[in-house]
Amino acid sequence: MHELAFLLQNIDPETAKRIGATILLLLPIFILVGIAIIIVPFWFICKKAGFSPWLSFLNLIPFGNLILIYVLAFAQWKVVPVPQVAWPQPPLPPQPPYPTQS
Repeated sequence: MHELAFLLQNIDPETAKRIGATILLLLPIFILVGIAIIIVPFWFICKKAGFSPWLSFLNLIPFGNLILIYVLAFAQWKVVPVPQVAWPQPPLPPQPPYPTQS
């Protein structure tokens, strides 16, 4: 860490301006990628749970993610669960032919 501080002390102002401009250009891209990483999964979770997918944008406000997690955890989901697949029923044994009356 001390090496980085020493390196930054001996930098000329023009190089510092270029580094600052590069950081200012890349920072919004990193923020948008980070937001997409959070919003997209919650979008699909809300949609599959039967809620409005727009609730996923609660993650953008402070403590909004906690609100969304509690809503998803304790609310009644509006989807019908898929019935569990059970073992298939075994086929019935062959029936003997019925006696015919003559």
